[in-house]
Amino acid sequence: MDQDLKLHGSWPSPYSLRIIWALKLKGLSYEYIEEDLANKSDLLLKYNPIFKKIPILVHDGKPICESMIILEYLDQIWPNQYPLLPIDPYERALARFWVNYFEQKSVSLWMIFRSKGEEQEKAVKDSLEMLNIIEENAFKNQKNNIFFIGGKIGIVDIAFGWICYWLKIIEDVGGVKLIEENSLPNLQNWMKKFKEVPLIKESLPNQQKMFFPFKLIRDMLLAS
Repeated sequence: MDQDLKLHGSWPSPYSLRIIWALKLKGLSYEYIEEDLANKSDLLLKYNPIFKKIPILVHDGKPICESMIILEYLDQIWPNQYPLLPIDPYERALARFWVNYFEQKSVSLWMIFRSKGEEQEKAVKDSLEMLNIIEENAFKNQKNNIFFIGGKIGIVDIAFGWICYWLKIIEDVGGVKLIEENSLPNLQNWMKKFKEVPLIKESLPNQQKMFFPFKLIRDMLLAS
């Protein structure tokens, strides 16, 4: 099958990185197009006129939007090249459950970044509740006590993956602490193992470089 793939993304975006991880895991070649989100390109607006955001995967000229939809699309088009979803129907349903849970609940993490005072305190509380639920429930189906569902990186790991890196940015910029040294041992072990995978490690952006743009965005949001 023709692999004419183009990815429109932004280097600090965890959602763009989801697609990069999946493409690399599947061994698919692609062209990466960096988008300036302060000055969105005509192509971005053409390919995603509804939400006007990245990531956008263009396959043979056809755009696919929203990171988790893109991941499922890749798995449907290239099912035999490193499947992201489990083959077993129950494990597949379980994976989709945790992806859906995280997509709904992780909004609270971003609210920490863009709020202050009582609103931020509520976001911290909601985020800790989410992380504790993941800690106590999501790891029950791990094999080899490393990755979610299946013993290798899959769609749940990719969905959750950004927290192992961006969470520190949210903590630093938001002036809060979510994970203490001895808290959430299962989650912290997974975060450590996930970041150590060479394909993941080589894709992560420079954390120091990320701090100042995120700090500027937070200041602008709080001032508006």
